[in-house]
Amino acid sequence: MTMTNAIPHYRPEWIPLAGHQLRVSGVHFDAIRIQGVRGEQVAAELIEAADGDAGPVVCEAVGFRWMYFLLAPGAARTCEWPLGVQRFGSGAGSRTVTYIGVPALDGNTWPLQWYSEPTATAPYVEAVRLRAALGPRGT
Repeated sequence: MTMTNAIPHYRPEWIPLAGHQLRVSGVHFDAIRIQGVRGEQVAAELIEAADGDAGPVVCEAVGFRWMYFLLAPGAARTCEWPLGVQRFGSGAGSRTVTYIGVPALDGNTWPLQWYSEPTATAPYVEAVRLRAALGPRGT
């Protein structure tokens, strides 16, 4: 299931022109990763709440079917995330480097695809909005 935005393509410089490339989290964006059906449900709710303009969400088509919600650099540490949600980004004292796959906006990008593309009005997913879509604390 692929969701697309009706808004014309907006391509930040960190999105490749073709295929897909790895980007270091915390530089161009922070990433919140949620697995499988739960990630898809959260993404669908987030997109609906934002009238289709939720910001960049990348879907992995194989394996655990991870959903990657791309937030502004530094934004992932502004919220407390529930169990099962992984945070990748620039953290104080963090020595871990994490690479996130980013697909092009068009063409063959398998096994990655956009569930929601970035737009000029939503270049990133809003951390607070994503946290709200995840439900009450402890879930």
